[in-house]
Amino acid sequence: MIWRWRVALAAVASNGSALQFAATPLRADKELVLAAMAHDGLALVYAAWSLRANTEVVLAAVANNGAALHFAAEALKADKEVVL
Repeated sequence: MIWRWRVALAAVASNGSALQFAATPLRADKELVLAAMAHDGLALVYAAWSLRANTEVVLAAVANNGAALHFAAEALKADKEVVL
């Protein structure tokens, strides 16, 4: 499985939206998702729900593209740290 993770990491490192093609368990990998957020904050839509509720991941996504807030967990949409 490690080779799948490495291939997925290489893909999202060059194109964050490649996260949509990653296997479901990989979409829950925080390191992989953070790499995707660095290139395309809107790729948050493809992240596992658990990571859409993770402040670090959502902050990375919103820093890249403010519109990514739309895909964050509801609780974080009301968090001043994330919104500001």
